[in-house]
Amino acid sequence: TMSHNTGFVMIGQHQFIPKSKWNQNKVFQDMLDWNTKGLGVSKEDMTFHEDAWAGGGNLGPCIEFFSRDCEVWNQVYMLYEQTPKGVQDLKLKVLDMGMGMERAAWFSQGSPTIYDAVFPTVLKKLKSKTGLKVNKKLLQRYVPHGGQLNNDEVEDMNKAWKKVAKLVEVDVKELRQMILPLSRLYSIGEHMRSALIVLNDGGLPSNVGGGYNLRMLIRRSLGFIDKEDWDIDLTDLCSWHADYLEPMYPELKKNLDNIHKILEIEKKKYNNTKEKTSRIVANLKNINEEKLLELYDSQGISPDMIPGLKVPDDFYARVAEMHEQKEQVAATKKKEEIKLGNLEATKALYFEDYKKTAFTAKVLKVKGDIIVLDKTTFYPTSGGQLHDKGTIDGAEVNNVFKQGNLILHHVYNAKCKEGDTVKCIIDKDRRIQMAQHHTSTHIINAAAKKVLGSHANQAGAFKDLDKARIDITHYQSLSDKEVTEIEKEANKIIKKKIKIEKKFYPRSEAEKKFGMEIYQGGAVPGKMLRIVNIKGIDVEACGGTHLDNTSEAEKIKIIKTTKVQDGVIRIVFVAGAAAKAESEHKEDMLQELASLLNCDIDQIPGRAQELFTLWKKVVKKKKDVEKKLVSTGSFKGDVTAETAKILKTQPEHIIKTVKRFLKELDL
Repeated sequence: TMSHNTGFVMIGQHQFIPKSKWNQNKVFQDMLDWNTKGLGVSKEDMTFHEDAWAGGGNLGPCIEFFSRDCEVWNQVYMLYEQTPKGVQDLKLKVLDMGMGMERAAWFSQGSPTIYDAVFPTVLKKLKSKTGLKVNKKLLQRYVPHGGQLNNDEVEDMNKAWKKVAKLVEVDVKELRQMILPLSRLYSIGEHMRSALIVLNDGGLPSNVGGGYNLRMLIRRSLGFIDKEDWDIDLTDLCSWHADYLEPMYPELKKNLDNIHKILEIEKKKYNNTKEKTSRIVANLKNINEEKLLELYDSQGISPDMIPGLKVPDDFYARVAEMHEQKEQVAATKKKEEIKLGNLEATKALYFEDYKKTAFTAKVLKVKGDIIVLDKTTFYPTSGGQLHDKGTIDGAEVNNVFKQGNLILHHVYNAKCKEGDTVKCIIDKDRRIQMAQHHTSTHIINAAAKKVLGSHANQAGAFKDLDKARIDITHYQSLSDKEVTEIEKEANKIIKKKIKIEKKFYPRSEAEKKFGMEIYQGGAVPGKMLRIVNIKGIDVEACGGTHLDNTSEAEKIKIIKTTKVQDGVIRIVFVAGAAAKAESEHKEDMLQELASLLNCDIDQIPGRAQELFTLWKKVVKKKKDVEKKLVSTGSFKGDVTAETAKILKTQPEHIIKTVKRFLKELDL
């Protein structure tokens, strides 16, 4: 269409005022003036379309502004709300307008297409690199009608092309031959502009969610480059965009090295998919559109990769639509609420001091095994952290969880009654261990960012008593060297003895002061945010129990890392007392392995390799060879990790695996 973008800047115009001050004619007149004085559009070129808009339980009329068949803005007048009793007036009248900044730039410059206005220097380099010639007069005649080729609104694309060709006064074949290569060139430039922004913000290509859309943009660009046999490098393209956008987004140039690495890996994956395409397609008899969608979704094979196949015009739109439907189908089960009547919100004391493990409180409600107190230091399961345990008047607290603004305690054999004042004691060792694991999650997150790059963001976390884990976004599995560096960096942070500040801020103040990176674990509800600030290292909105100083984490030990999905790596670790216990367990395990293999600890990897090779020869291949273990080679490094790698098993299964091999070899 020459007017659409996959990524753009949305300009907002907002007003929240009482009905008495609402002046709809005035706000519309403001935009009319903006059209003539700001964009320089004549009144003859304006078309206004009245419509209605609804969302979030509110609704109202709107005015859409079009010029030359292109919508530039939509001014929405949110005047009503939807209620069970029907539509009612909003107490505050709301103006909510959206306008694409790129379209404003296009109209004010009067350039041939939106892309010529948005990234002119990049287009100049692309045209020079490809040698693509543009018939400017034909393009100028085509653009006002290009909107009629919008896949979302056209049922018969061939018919639409004929209609546009007639309006442009040119043969339809000639028009397609000129427009389609140009459209592909513009698409490559536009798609990689979007990809650059997303990659810089920490997004990664993957098979799910927004990462899937990002991969689509990259692969679509690579497909167009292949189709036209152009000498275009996507990493160069991102660098050109970063240069042009530097005055507005200087941060784009800082992360280019990392972005280039990600794009190189994506290109390798794309090329691998191309190689397997011919084998897969050769075994298929009929390839209809449904089969194409299945091939793309499950194998990453796009229609562009299949020789001689015409790509359906709406193919990528259908792929996106299919994924949207998948996300909508993902059902969420609502938990059954325990009916407790109208109770005042529980005052949470665990924010104040993580070391506070004894307190008194008043019992507001007792319902079966559930006790509600007026205040509590018991931490409820939330934010990936398990609940505290302890006692209420001597009765064991087994579980603690939230229900709305209440904190519920599940207690065994409770003897207390409503109105009683009770003495509560929290398991101190468990609380400290949980705080060590939660703070260490933040420390590892910061360490991973430093070692891997700014794209490494938290994608999930879980803190238990014996170990914890953090999922981070990264484009490939971690090497042994990277794991060692992250662990070393994390322990450096501990040794620096950095004070940890925990404080509540109004949301707007927190975002202004610390930036949007505070949402590492995802969106956080509420007007007030609790900010956990490891000064100069990591700042996050977090409601968990945290240490007062990084030194209190004592030591962090990474146990293992695994790739849980495309673009997400899981780091399992221990800290504090759990790290000490892990070290002792590891030492015991190494001693047992040395005894089983009849060697020194540093000789274990060599003996394990010898054992594995012997087992494959004798047990698997039934060869008659001498069954002896004689290797004496020593290994410097993590003996456990190296042995696990040799035996192709997890560290916790090494002894079991060695015993099985020895038994089957009769050694």
